[in-house]
Amino acid sequence: MADITRRLGWRHLRATPTAHIRHHRDGKLVHDGTGLGFWFRPLTAALSEVPVEDRELAMTFRARTVDFQDVSVQATVTYRIGDPALAAARLDFSVDPDTGAWRGAPLEQLGTLLTETAQQHALDVLARTSLAAALVDGVAAVRDRVAAGLGAEPRLPATGIEVVTVRVMAVRPEAEVERALRTPARELIQQEADRATYERRAVAVERERAIAENELASQIELARREEQLVEQRGANTRREAEEAAAADQVRARAEAARTVGLAEAEAARAVALARAEAQAAREVGAARAEAQAAWLRVHGEVDVATLHALTGTRLAENLPHIDSLTVSPDVLTGLLARLGGGAGG
Repeated sequence: MADITRRLGWRHLRATPTAHIRHHRDGKLVHDGTGLGFWFRPLTAALSEVPVEDRELAMTFRARTVDFQDVSVQATVTYRIGDPALAAARLDFSVDPDTGAWRGAPLEQLGTLLTETAQQHALDVLARTSLAAALVDGVAAVRDRVAAGLGAEPRLPATGIEVVTVRVMAVRPEAEVERALRTPARELIQQEADRATYERRAVAVERERAIAENELASQIELARREEQLVEQRGANTRREAEEAAAADQVRARAEAARTVGLAEAEAARAVALARAEAQAAREVGAARAEAQAAWLRVHGEVDVATLHALTGTRLAENLPHIDSLTVSPDVLTGLLARLGGGAGG
């Protein structure tokens, strides 16, 4: 919508870059172009604003297939006004000089024209197509047919309309029919899913069986190796025992030999010692006998008084140390009497 400003009975119009303005004054074209701005008097001006940008028209309509099934079509038509002067001459694009708003509804008229034309061609192609074919190839078929029909429609060029593109988003049946059509596919998908599940379970069972067999084989191999280990350990133990017994036997023999040797040496030493002791005893006895005989010979030749003196001397040598001796007269008298009697006899 154009921007109009009021100034003392004058109006200033400023259009957007995508709006084509046509200004007539007293039946004459004064301004004609896109994105214009100018002053005008509202009492003598006739203004038209034609949008020249690409516009999209969304449409939804129902159709019936050859097998009497209702479907809905969702499509979008992109168009532009290629000849603004022709469009302003065929449709009412006049604007209010005070507000800049359209006096009529030209875009709604264009929408109705495009929708009815597109719907006519879509109905024509779907009426010759079965529901299954419409659901499979209906989007492309309807798009091509609507684009061709709009391109061949004489009213559009006569109105200055150019169709840019036609897009068909969906051709869908009724909800109940769509659910019925989905059922076999869902069952097939479910069957495939079940089959995949069963295969996966079978593969899992087979893998578990293989794992169990591997574990059992590993356990058997481990038991066999443990048996070999026990046998080897027993053999090692027996060998160690035999070697220990042999070593003990060798040590016992060596100890016995050493003991016998020591015993023999001790016996020989004892015999030699006994012999030496006996020889020494004999020699000592002989020496003592000779000394005693010599002593007897010496004392046999000495007189009695000398023997008494020697006896006293020997006795004195063997007596303990006496610090003082008290001799009573009685003892001295008796001793002298004995000595005198001995000497006289």
